Amino acid sequence: MRCPECLSTQAYAAPVFPCACGSPVAPPVAAGAVAEPITRRNWTDEWVTVRCGACGREDDWPHPELGCQCGAVLRVPVRTTDAAPSGDGAGNGDGAGAGGPGGSGGTGAGAASAGTGAGGAPGGPGGPGDSRGPGASGGRAPGDRASDPADPADPADPQGSDAPQDSGTPPHQGPYRPFAERYPAHIPLPPTGPRTAPARGAFRPVTIRTGRDAVAAAASYLRWLGFRDVVQPEERPASGVDLRAPGLVAQVDPSTRPAGLRAVECLWLNGLSASATSVFFSLAGYTPEARTRAAEIGLPLFVLDLTGTPQPVNHAADDLASGGA
Repeated sequence: MRCPECLSTQAYAAPVFPCACGSPVAPPVAAGAVAEPITRRNWTDEWVTVRCGACGREDDWPHPELGCQCGAVLRVPVRTTDAAPSGDGAGNGDGAGAGGPGGSGGTGAGAASAGTGAGGAPGGPGGPGDSRGPGASGGRAPGDRASDPADPADPADPQGSDAPQDSGTPPHQGPYRPFAERYPAHIPLPPTGPRTAPARGAFRPVTIRTGRDAVAAAASYLRWLGFRDVVQPEERPASGVDLRAPGLVAQVDPSTRPAGLRAVECLWLNGLSASATSVFFSLAGYTPEARTRAAEIGLPLFVLDLTGTPQPVNHAADDLASGGA
């Protein structure tokens, strides 16, 4: 394999993967093709579809890659084919089988040597042990309908010629489809029914007069949503998180200025570090940048009025208020 960056040549052998049938499968490397340096990765180019030669199964395996001594990572080109696996049961050799009455002989010697031909199989039509003679599968006399096993009127074949016949070859898997068609980059989620609202009573708000009242109102609302063991620290920590519960971090901004982008992102990072849901409450609302960022990361935003009733601001808050914890 030649590197297009430093023009050095090195030996390469394709990796071997195990098929579900137990046979080894290796991506067919395209001989003489030029390797391509990998500068940007995407999901489609990381996989290649390989057909098993033993069972005909098609599976997706990692695309072969090669690391060059110059530091470049090369994508090894592979050969794709739409044709069915070779080695079908129809022998086409120039055989010398002797024909029976009214017809020529069976299939050639090439099919008989492979053991898969229609006329050279042991015990099959036209082969050793066939009571109808060596030329029964090759042809028949005009008007002889009972001697044709594929004739729908043959009493020995009640299902006719449409009956499935076992040729000993792998079943056809259909036309080849690239990985990008079978696994698109975006798969829409299936439609789901409306979520049943949890059974809970009416929320009883806490009138807000001070900053501590705002935190208490948010804590009461979170307990009403279903969060348990909501804890309010005695002193506000440096992280700005005012309320904590198992799987929850919440911040309450009682100031008269809208909450900004930095406050929203800091709360989101605190939630990520704790593997918890982040919820923001504010008395004065939010800046447009904060709302946009919260919509992108899915952080619920609530606005507290002086009666202590939180109002959802974005879709994430609506989902939390309707579905609960």
